[in-house]
Amino acid sequence: MDHLTPSERSALMSKIRGKDTGPELAVRRMAHSLGFRFRLHVRNLPGSPDLVFPARRKVIFVHGCFWHDHGCSVAGNHPVTRREYWQEKFDRNRRRDKRVRASLRQLGWQVLVVWECQSKNAAKLSRTLIRFLLSN
Repeated sequence: MDHLTPSERSALMSKIRGKDTGPELAVRRMAHSLGFRFRLHVRNLPGSPDLVFPARRKVIFVHGCFWHDHGCSVAGNHPVTRREYWQEKFDRNRRRDKRVRASLRQLGWQVLVVWECQSKNAAKLSRTLIRFLLSN
């Protein structure tokens, strides 16, 4: 059961960042260490991708498992209070993510989503980035 008051919950949620998160920094460090150079949060592209590789026409989104409702153990359980609100929020996020990926592909960009839980395994993350960034 959630024991936070609405104001405590609001204060907690206000501290959550959308950019420069731990998982995003891990992906950025890994890509850079592999010799790839990129731009960050390009606003003129749909969804402002976290990493943009203009010459390769590739973008990477680093998604938080909770906010994008990944369903893994890192995401944890859904909140027990205001379940309808949270389910609608997760559904909206998933629809938006799908729409953004489709828009980018239509513009000729290749898209990779790296989940927060995937950023924790450096060896696997390295293989994923190399495969994605070196493929045609």
